[in-house]
Amino acid sequence: MKELRCLIVGGGQRGDGMCVYLGETPRVRIVATCDLYEDRAIALADKCEKHFGFRPTPYTDIDEAAKHDIDAVYIASAWETHIPFAIKFMELGIPVMLEVGGAYSVDDCFRLVEAYEKTKTPIIMLENCCFDKAELLATGMARNGLFGEIVHCEGAYAHDLREEITFGEENRHYRLRNYINRNCENYPTHELGPIAKLLNINRGNRFVSLVSVASKAAGLEHYIKNNDKVNPKLKGQKFNQGDVITTIITCAGGETITIKLDTTLPRHYRRNFTVQGTKGLYEQDANLVYFDGMEENFHTIEHYLKEINNAEAYEEKYLCDAWKELTNADKEGGHGGMDVLVLKCAVDCILDGKEIPIDVYDIAAWMVITPLTEQSIQNGGAPQAIPDFTHGNWTMRKPLDVVEFPIYNEE
Repeated sequence: MKELRCLIVGGGQRGDGMCVYLGETPRVRIVATCDLYEDRAIALADKCEKHFGFRPTPYTDIDEAAKHDIDAVYIASAWETHIPFAIKFMELGIPVMLEVGGAYSVDDCFRLVEAYEKTKTPIIMLENCCFDKAELLATGMARNGLFGEIVHCEGAYAHDLREEITFGEENRHYRLRNYINRNCENYPTHELGPIAKLLNINRGNRFVSLVSVASKAAGLEHYIKNNDKVNPKLKGQKFNQGDVITTIITCAGGETITIKLDTTLPRHYRRNFTVQGTKGLYEQDANLVYFDGMEENFHTIEHYLKEINNAEAYEEKYLCDAWKELTNADKEGGHGGMDVLVLKCAVDCILDGKEIPIDVYDIAAWMVITPLTEQSIQNGGAPQAIPDFTHGNWTMRKPLDVVEFPIYNEE
């Protein structure tokens, strides 16, 4: 069995958290680690040695790390480095497993696509939310026509990150500088990725345009003012990043998508994955489906509350086997199992030459949302055209799911 010798780039929260899951993925051996900060590179090597009995070589210089004898790189460094590092390794012929985040310019997204088309080096985005239970269930149901013709989808990255952002200097975390200097949908792929796969974006459909607006930026200033533990140097700091960013995307197929970034106000976590079609809808927050003919069940809020989790009844037939085959240990770690699935998918694609479900064209189309929302917000919500990174081939490329969905005959 061939082994994938991996370099981990980035020893912050995500890289540190994914290190063990990557090392436990079948056919993977972590042979090198790299971080700008030496202590992080060493800590990753220590963790690998503790869990797997083999110590990777730690590096602080990305160019030196790239010279190590590796078969693939896992990039979990700061957002600003994602595209430059991915291009660097593709040009070296080293397959890339890329963590999520938005781009910093439209040109960067074109450069990423050009690097792939020049080198044909495999690259996959590790968008784990495409592999979560709710998104996979709803996609399986949509593929089998239960919602009819899809008209509208919604999603959100709603997560109270005030502590993470304001302790950015102490934790050496990149979000702080981004929230000070930018105002955009800076983290679009968790909510948008699963929707894009469901709507066959870049494979028979594509994003056409967007508009985006930002609320005022008040949440972080209030948090800093009323939290004595926050670094005093942040007192009086102004933030450009609006507390709530709302973006509407139109698609070639006529569908609309609404996504929201909401990370600097007190709130619970949610992704608000919602699918609406001519026959019914799926709503992630309540794990609820509604179909024509169910009107009697939804006359009041009390009726609605009784229907929460009614989507469970559809799991046996429409939830893909990949999720059903997860062990309890898989589900207990790695964001409930989706990290395990996305890593296994990436490794199988690289080692076995399988077609990549989240490829460079998806990566560019999802990451470009960030600079385009920045431009839209700066111009009062003005529409922005979304480039077609496939050069028109979206009309010919066949739909591809992140996992295989069985096709059932309609009764």
